[in-house]
Amino acid sequence: MEWMLACAAPLLALAAPVPAQEPLAPEAPVTAAELIAFGNEAGRMTVPVQIADAGPYRFIVDTGAERTVIARELASLLRLSAGATIRMTSMADVRRVETVVIPRIGVGPLGGERIEAPALGFRNLGAPGMLGIDALQGHVVTIDFDRQEMTVLPSVKRKHTPIAAPGEIVVRARDVFGQLVVTDASYRERRVRVVIDTGSAVTMGNAALRRLVAGRPRGLQAISLTSVTGSELAADYTQIEQVKIGEATIQNLPVAFAEAPPFARFGLSDRPALMLGMDALRLFRRVKIDFANRELRLLLPREAMRAGALVLASK
Repeated sequence: MEWMLACAAPLLALAAPVPAQEPLAPEAPVTAAELIAFGNEAGRMTVPVQIADAGPYRFIVDTGAERTVIARELASLLRLSAGATIRMTSMADVRRVETVVIPRIGVGPLGGERIEAPALGFRNLGAPGMLGIDALQGHVVTIDFDRQEMTVLPSVKRKHTPIAAPGEIVVRARDVFGQLVVTDASYRERRVRVVIDTGSAVTMGNAALRRLVAGRPRGLQAISLTSVTGSELAADYTQIEQVKIGEATIQNLPVAFAEAPPFARFGLSDRPALMLGMDALRLFRRVKIDFANRELRLLLPREAMRAGALVLASK
């Protein structure tokens, strides 16, 4: 594929520096086949990934990226063969990058796949690699924030939608380059497209959405975001009073507004759109992303369930 998307890893430049890490030391072998404990890297998730017979290494899970990315340092250590040069769209720019051939990549029950992964610097990735939707398609990813666990299981295309669990909201999505785009979302009765981006610590909004909320944002702050390629993207960070996704309403949602290249990649430049990051997803107890059935399931917090409310407030 000539194009790929690696839109995770925006870090607020105004945040405190992250201490240096040893990127390449493998951890203890994974013992659970389907249950993967995940760590937290700057508000994002990491899971142990096996590269051929080496590892595991902690990769960031990124449902906003079309393809898996690996750190150049790790690729060099494992002596991976060079692949094709591709054109890559990051959160801040579009550029040509080199890839390497990963003969086999495994995450729990996902394994045995050969992929060509862009090789980028560890410093900008913030991890040995990022697991994209090329490794997740055809599966259902369940993120349980209560238990700090993630399951990755094969998904079967269904004819009928199962009944929602108590407190669970079911939202349909459409497929754009393998990515799920939710259309059942709105701001002040105007439709907003939403991309679920577990690889981003912050929620991003495009210029069309900013025009829609013009005059309403509060506490606007100029920030700089760093993409996985090391390029900088200027953004305006603020809160918008509420966004509705399915039957759930998120109040005071923090958003970094910028005309980032991924919005154009998804055909969303002229339509109000959000890339919903981990800051918003963590408001729910559980998030289930079913790629095969193009479905998103969100489990409300216990407080909202007890109150019979469908409103969540971001602090």
